[in-house]
Amino acid sequence: MTAQRRTGFVCHELYMWHDTGNYAGPMPYGNPVQPDVHAENPETKRRFRNLMEVSGMGEVVHHIKPRAATEAEILRFHTPEHLKNVQEISAGTGGDAGFFTPAGRGSYEIAMLSAGGVLAALEAIVAGDIDNAYALVRPPGHHAIAGEGMGFCIFGNAALAGFHAFETLGIERIAYVDWDVHHGNGTQSAFYADPRALTISVHQDNCFPPDSGHVHEVGEGAGEGFNINIPLPPGSGVGAYEAAFDQVVVPALDSFAPELIIVPSGFDAGAYDPLGRMQMHSDGYRSLAEKLIAAAERHCNGRLLMTHEGGYNSWTVPFFGLAVMETLAGYRTGTEDPFLPLHAGLGGQDLQPHQQAAVDQAKPLLKALG
Repeated sequence: MTAQRRTGFVCHELYMWHDTGNYAGPMPYGNPVQPDVHAENPETKRRFRNLMEVSGMGEVVHHIKPRAATEAEILRFHTPEHLKNVQEISAGTGGDAGFFTPAGRGSYEIAMLSAGGVLAALEAIVAGDIDNAYALVRPPGHHAIAGEGMGFCIFGNAALAGFHAFETLGIERIAYVDWDVHHGNGTQSAFYADPRALTISVHQDNCFPPDSGHVHEVGEGAGEGFNINIPLPPGSGVGAYEAAFDQVVVPALDSFAPELIIVPSGFDAGAYDPLGRMQMHSDGYRSLAEKLIAAAERHCNGRLLMTHEGGYNSWTVPFFGLAVMETLAGYRTGTEDPFLPLHAGLGGQDLQPHQQAAVDQAKPLLKALG
């Protein structure tokens, strides 16, 4: 099997061993909350990886061995206090690495391997060994801020990749396009005053973190104008996401002309996700990935890195992920998504007037990019 594009893939069984403990979804248990599994548990990622194997896609991609990030690499973004806190939690019996961020014994080493897996994929892309890559890592990263974890994220994997590219790989302009259903606040914070990075987040309006991801958050200082938030109303489907990408995201990429595109890739905007209220489906993700690949080919020789974030429906996430992997590689396995007819048939998949109005609010932000 020969893929049209050389697509790298990072995964490791240890990612599945990060222990988030017994919760009730995202909430700590305790009377009257009955214990259950944490929303961010291994199942969605493991089933994504398994579908890669079962579909034959695992034979098409180029497997990249993750490495552990170094402390110096983590400290490009995070504070020494946060690093020490995670180390101590991991060496003990577990605890909280930040707001809504449980960690268990050994989570420090796994989080270092997660961040390092993204760095390994980045290095392979910049070296020209592959054209693009998907890092199926865990724990996720796009909510983590400098001084603490947040929203299940311990270290800012995507942000750390950006600093690594800037400081060691000769990259001068990076664009981030975060399509997770939750605002990519951590990545935004990392580059809020840095004009080298264009940070774009398309997310459900005021979902998580609270009071975050507003249109008026545009960056500050030298970075003013280089942060774009597109908060879409709950219930938005493929039509709204297509409009956001066609009318704001892609024009922003074309104006900025990045040398590398990084996508914090959460699939929790998918229909039926327990932590989001959007209606994306596998063909929708396929379409968005095609738009990003085309932009990467126009501006940065196809250099596109995706790093896994959210997505909490273990039945559907594997099919969203496979659609994206097939698109990255330019290869179809012939595996059909059995959920697609249900998702595509949901009412409101077409662009609605109030959703277009939300996209229109972000359009003026393009002026700052020229």
